Amino acid sequence: MMVKREIEGAMKQLAEKYPIIALTGPRQSGKTTLLKEMFSDYRYVNLENPDTRNFAETDPQSFLNQ
Repeated sequence: MMVKREIEGAMKQLAEKYPIIALTGPRQSGKTTLLKEMFSDYRYVNLENPDTRNFAETDPQSFLNQ
């Protein structure tokens, strides 16, 4: 069960208006869980993985095309 967050409405409105939005906050506060739930049709990429981050930095066009 996911906790209902007040920010959900604002995030949905922003996502309709802008191609990129950012959600920041303290560690372990549910940011990833919230975004995966709200935008389940999007692909999640973790840039903390060194190989993934390196690919994004060295060949950004191919990274975005995948």
